[in-house]
Amino acid sequence: MEFDFYNTKKKANVSIFKSKAFDEIQDALFVFTISADNDYEMPFINDATYEMFEVLSSKMFTSTVLSIYNRIHTEDKKLVKDSLFDAIKKRRKWSVVFRAELPLNGLSWFKVTSKRQVNKDGSVEFYGRITDITELKEQELKLKRTEERFKFMLESSNAGIWDWDLVANRVYYSPQSLKVLELKASDISNTRDGWNKIVHPDDFEGYLSVLQNHLDNKTSSYENFQRVLTSKKEYKWVLSKGMVVERDAAGKALKVIGTHSDVSFQKEKELELEREMEVYKEENNRLLNFSHIVSHNLNSHAGNFKVLLDLIDSEEGFDEKIETIKYLRAVSGDLSKTIEDLSQIVNIQNNSEINIESLNVNNYLNRVLNIVNAYNDRSNMTVINNVSPEAVVCFNPAYLESVLQNLSTNAIKYADPKRPLVVEFNFFIENGKKVLTVKDNGLGIDLEKHGDLIFGMYKTFHKHENANGLGLYITKNQIESMKGKITVESQVGEGTTFKIFFKD
Repeated sequence: MEFDFYNTKKKANVSIFKSKAFDEIQDALFVFTISADNDYEMPFINDATYEMFEVLSSKMFTSTVLSIYNRIHTEDKKLVKDSLFDAIKKRRKWSVVFRAELPLNGLSWFKVTSKRQVNKDGSVEFYGRITDITELKEQELKLKRTEERFKFMLESSNAGIWDWDLVANRVYYSPQSLKVLELKASDISNTRDGWNKIVHPDDFEGYLSVLQNHLDNKTSSYENFQRVLTSKKEYKWVLSKGMVVERDAAGKALKVIGTHSDVSFQKEKELELEREMEVYKEENNRLLNFSHIVSHNLNSHAGNFKVLLDLIDSEEGFDEKIETIKYLRAVSGDLSKTIEDLSQIVNIQNNSEINIESLNVNNYLNRVLNIVNAYNDRSNMTVINNVSPEAVVCFNPAYLESVLQNLSTNAIKYADPKRPLVVEFNFFIENGKKVLTVKDNGLGIDLEKHGDLIFGMYKTFHKHENANGLGLYITKNQIESMKGKITVESQVGEGTTFKIFFKD
């Protein structure tokens, strides 16, 4: 018989290597046997098991399975037992995750994985391992708590999540996000174009610029206020935030995650505050302008009085004094007219209890046109009245008649003598506000030169014998006292359009 020394030595080395490797395994390895008579036995366990479950090896062998079972957390013992019986009954692998209470390490997590084998004598054997997953489970629980906190924060803040995959051009909107946007999932496609279509046209360029700057890595994050179209075909304000969370090697954005928040109430309040600030600014400017006018005009009259009184004192002849007194009377008349004009403006601005009624615009327009036609000597004037017979505004009756009369007579005063005068009236709704326009084809006004002065007191822009520069100033004050607004569009040689925005 031949002795193969080399192969024998090789087998011995492999056996030693396997033994050492086996001893280095940190997991608990076991063979668990259930006899045909339902007797439980653990014929094999490795040394790592003792350390893992903090059990002495002598006790382990004397107590067999109970040594480990007693370590299992009270609430998980039934789970472990049921999972084992289920594996036996259904003839499948045994796998379960459970907690154990250890004397030194305290609460720990373990996972059992095994293979099942049925022997000829009817016994069942499970060959497997028990892995300590405490650290992994703690990380899992920590992540779960973080997710729960994040979810709570989002729900508390009423923010919705959106996720944009730039490579696939797919956008995901969370249920909360759709709720914030007041959209159904079917109302918006899951591409970038879907979002672009619901952004308000006036906000689109700003949103696109801010987003692109972030995609190009020029800003650390994306944040923008924008109006979006809801399922009810109404626009609402949302705050959209986002951040690129993935880029390729060249820095190109691949994935963006962000939130949507409903800021309609805050934004409307902000816009309302801006409008109020603009009104206060206008009122301050008007007050400043008014004070300058009062100061200038009264000083001028006072200066004229002083000059004439000094002249009377210096004149010796009675006839000369009488002549100078005539001038004094004229200056006195001018002063009275100025005070009357200023008093009228003050009354408009200070009358907080002015009567407001629901007025039919056509009734007042027809009345004013009848008055205007009575003294108008232009037989070639054409009036185009496009105002609906049902058009109604909430306004002071005297103010509405005054406004219509001032704008109508202005059109006649500044008509172009080279062509027939056409005055057109229109009434419509713009951005939820009632609007009346008075359009003519008259001389027009150079707005680049006079735009800031057109509604100023005593400002005239054409040489007309009846022009005193007070009509438009009073008109603007009357409209603004009714919480309305008036604007003007004009071109020299083409005509002028006044646009009145009513509060209602």
